[in-house]
Amino acid sequence: MQLGLYSFGDSSVDPLTGSYVSESTIYKNLLERIELADQVGLDYFGIGEHHREDYPVSAPAVVLAAAASRTRNIQLGSAVTVLPTEDPVRVFEQFSTLDHLSEGRAELTVGTGIFREPYPLFGYSVSESQANFTEKLELLRGLNESQEVDFQGEFRTSLTGTKLWPRPVNKKLNIWVATGETPESSERAASLGFNANYSFLHAAPASKKHIVEHYRQIGRDHGHHNLKVAIAGRGFVAEKSGDAKAAIYRGWLPSVSKTNSERGHGAPTRALFEDHANGDGPIIAGDPNEVADRLANIHAELRHDRHMLQFDIGNIEHSLVMKSIELLGTKVLPQLKNL
Repeated sequence: MQLGLYSFGDSSVDPLTGSYVSESTIYKNLLERIELADQVGLDYFGIGEHHREDYPVSAPAVVLAAAASRTRNIQLGSAVTVLPTEDPVRVFEQFSTLDHLSEGRAELTVGTGIFREPYPLFGYSVSESQANFTEKLELLRGLNESQEVDFQGEFRTSLTGTKLWPRPVNKKLNIWVATGETPESSERAASLGFNANYSFLHAAPASKKHIVEHYRQIGRDHGHHNLKVAIAGRGFVAEKSGDAKAAIYRGWLPSVSKTNSERGHGAPTRALFEDHANGDGPIIAGDPNEVADRLANIHAELRHDRHMLQFDIGNIEHSLVMKSIELLGTKVLPQLKNL
């Protein structure tokens, strides 16, 4: 099982200034974190696309290109690219370019996004997001499979005998679909032959085994026998378990409070955090041995190919995040190499 990290470039209000941390600081910190993740042997680093003040990374491919010049081994990808609001042709060109800049380390994860801001921003309807996504996924598959593409659809102009450059280093990009918990989303990804990325933020990952198995079965039914599964969720590592949980709670509380308020949900409580961060909950936080044991137990149930942790929710202090990355690579990863 591969082990990686993902980030939305979280920002939060600095209590000393009353303002959000600057984008320049966020980007600088991100690059330092990706560089360290590469140095300690982690397998993957993903950056999510958002269009918000608290998640100020609106152009992941640009940040990943900068990271490519500072790293040597780590896979670099989006987490996610909001495909219904994008042109698949342009996305494919951008990530093929990133693939060359990184010497074959680029990946692409696409989804519909959990925030609605991109849709009015780029002139698309949220109500049509699923049909839009399905159509653009089919086009993306065609672009990845063949040098020459013909396409007709509703949400993008037609293509006839179109060829794109550059092609990816190994001819095809490694493409994942951020898949929801509905059977339909798993079936769409599996039937088209895309790897699946499941993000479990509210329930124990192992409790979703039936969803993962359904995806694999649909893939086999369509002749796709080597599909991969990634699991994503929040997590943090510190030398002491209590320190890890305290750090992620400081970031989790303002971040979840803001999004819950926007969606008309109740404020998160300490009791909810404790339920999520202990036992088999979706937050994997603790000392290196505790985190390694949690990850191994989840893998025993799901047999997934990659586990990714969102480790900087709410803009946890940079020094603590860097230490967490170091521990994840040097103390946790070695315990998982035989999975």
